[in-house]
Amino acid sequence: MRAEGWNVPWDGSIRQSAMRWLLICTLMARLLAGAQQSVPDADLVVSHPVVNMYKSATGDSEVVSQVLYGTGVLSLEKQGDWIRIRTADDYTGWVASGDVVGRSASSSGAEGKSLRVTAIIANVYREPDVTEHAPVLRLPWESIVEITPDSPKDNARWWKVRLVHGQTAWVQRGDVGEKGAPLSIDETLNVAKRFLGTTYTWGGTSSFGFDCSGFTQMLVRQRGIEMPRDADLQAGWTGVVSVDRKDLQPGDLLFFGSTASKITHTGMYLGQGKFIHDTTHDHPGVQISVLDDMPWTKLLVATRRVKQ
Repeated sequence: MRAEGWNVPWDGSIRQSAMRWLLICTLMARLLAGAQQSVPDADLVVSHPVVNMYKSATGDSEVVSQVLYGTGVLSLEKQGDWIRIRTADDYTGWVASGDVVGRSASSSGAEGKSLRVTAIIANVYREPDVTEHAPVLRLPWESIVEITPDSPKDNARWWKVRLVHGQTAWVQRGDVGEKGAPLSIDETLNVAKRFLGTTYTWGGTSSFGFDCSGFTQMLVRQRGIEMPRDADLQAGWTGVVSVDRKDLQPGDLLFFGSTASKITHTGMYLGQGKFIHDTTHDHPGVQISVLDDMPWTKLLVATRRVKQ
């Protein structure tokens, strides 16, 4: 018997397994309060799992950010095979034209209900089986897919979804969920710890690899709040207030640099003198550090609390 495919008779034990699976799905769906938002007047939809946004219309320029599968963006100008886009957090950059499709050619915004990926990485299959074929897509946390109108409502394990280019596929229900209520600070910190070990990627905004400010922006978004993309802009954002170091509370934001006007790094305070961040220091990736340790205690230049 291959339990992974549930290719077994529907008996009492399997019914109990299905109920447990449904409970897991419910809990996982609640873990995701927010996702990368689509621009309200979007005319393009991201068609690859993670798309780099470049500073200039060339892949040889700096990656300034990323945008995820299924997200709607606004085109600003075109230059050869490159398009400058704007995302919902008002960030702009250049993407290859092959990494996006016109919204009219996409299924996004059709009659189906949108789902957000709630797993760190979700596999998307051509049929409701994990053993028959390799995944057709591997999508990061917060990617967007759409339930098809004919998706079986009595299938405890699978959703049938429509992808950006119009083809249908299948995703396990435990990997996705609808947009839920904003998370509490404690819930947000629990989400943060799920990413421990995720690699550092300059310009990264996905579970394939974050940078420091992409990571904290994603965490604050789980509370239903969209803050600026870059660390220095986050520290100066009107949605935060300054707090003294001695008054830090879990969920507060920490900013590091040579001076308060030259912020180069950020993280989120966990309490008890510890914070979580995505850094290249020591070993690259999401990790927990001690605020009183070097170099962090020397480099801390600003502490902020997100307004409720």
